[in-house]
Amino acid sequence: MAAIQITAELPTLPDGWSAEKDFKAVGKLSQPTQKPLEPCGPFYLAHARRRRHKRTFSEDERIQAQENVKKVEKEDDDDFDDNEDPMLLQREAKDWKTQDHYAILGLQKYRWRASEDQIKRAHRKKVLKHHPDKKAAAGEEENDQFFKCIQRATDILLDPVKRRQFDSVDEAADVEPPSKKDVQKKPGNFYKLWRPVFESEGRFSKKQPVPKLGDDNSTREHVEEFYNFWYGIDSWRSFEYLDEDVPDDNESRDQKRHVERKNNNARKKRKNEDVQRLRKLVDDALAQDERIKKFRQEGNKEKNKKRLEKEAAEKAAKEEAQRKKEEEERAAAEKAAQEKAAKEDSKKAKEAAKNAAKKNKRVIRGAAKDGNYFTDGEASPGQIDGALNDTDALITKLDNEEIAALTAKLQGKTDKIEIKTVFQEEVKHLVEAGKAKDGEFKTLA
Repeated sequence: MAAIQITAELPTLPDGWSAEKDFKAVGKLSQPTQKPLEPCGPFYLAHARRRRHKRTFSEDERIQAQENVKKVEKEDDDDFDDNEDPMLLQREAKDWKTQDHYAILGLQKYRWRASEDQIKRAHRKKVLKHHPDKKAAAGEEENDQFFKCIQRATDILLDPVKRRQFDSVDEAADVEPPSKKDVQKKPGNFYKLWRPVFESEGRFSKKQPVPKLGDDNSTREHVEEFYNFWYGIDSWRSFEYLDEDVPDDNESRDQKRHVERKNNNARKKRKNEDVQRLRKLVDDALAQDERIKKFRQEGNKEKNKKRLEKEAAEKAAKEEAQRKKEEEERAAAEKAAQEKAAKEDSKKAKEAAKNAAKKNKRVIRGAAKDGNYFTDGEASPGQIDGALNDTDALITKLDNEEIAALTAKLQGKTDKIEIKTVFQEEVKHLVEAGKAKDGEFKTLA
């Protein structure tokens, strides 16, 4: 643990002061204590590094200095483009607006992706190589035009506003959209050729990150989100960099206003053209995207499936209704047939009962004749009419079943007394049942 020594001056004692007469102790000093002090931040890291590698302060400082040198050398060996076009070296500083600032610094590979640190290191590297003093020392021709181009490129690329303006018109960073023929040459070309296009155009979007193009396995939701984003993209791209220089002369204010109006109109025109260009680009990508066709086919398939299911359900419902209707008609026909058969049977039964009743009535009338018309001697015409009238009156008071029962009782009876007795018992039953009055049948009294 390193000790820390603090040097401080004590205040000057007043004249005539002495410890013997002027010093008065008001208390006692406490016993000394030791407290460990720990470094923090970078000092703690340095302390930990020294302890880990068992270094002294001087050894650690020497090793760190060597590593810093290596780090600087490594930065100087960055992957910048050192192949300078001879035509580029002959540029005039006054034509700075038409120069490729990224190419001037050797940052063609990075362009709008170049970081601020890369721009600074590229600038340092170019300055060390093209500084006029260095050229003069080497005995080369003194020409500071390219050096001024380097300075201008650095000033623009390190200024966020100016760099954005230059990036807006940096055609070297644009990726040409592929043709339909190129896309159709090989499966998978669509994603390979269109992905760099959208990555390049995505640098202008205010909303980041920009949705990815995806691949064949992308969902319908992802593809729709992708194209919806591009059809409604909010672009920061502007065209101030291409403005005509406005005169700085206060005496020509009208000319200045004229140039400003001209620049504003040119910006709007270029912005509208860029919007139309981007819209056409997205339209072309959408037309070449096989996923849209696949989703449409799946949609039609699903739609057809639902339609077929609906038609099948309607057909089943119609068949069920037809079946129910046929069952109802068949049941109605069976019921009608049963009712008709029952009616016919009832009619036949009634006919049979009627015929039986007629037959039984004839038997009963015949029984009256066999019973000698209920008289002991030879019956007179008056007695015959009276007996037949009483017999008919008796028959009218009986139903078919009672007539059949009476007929059954008379079957086999030949004796006139027995026959009369059967008739008298039937009359008695009628009287008891209240269907006839006592003495109503005189011949059977």
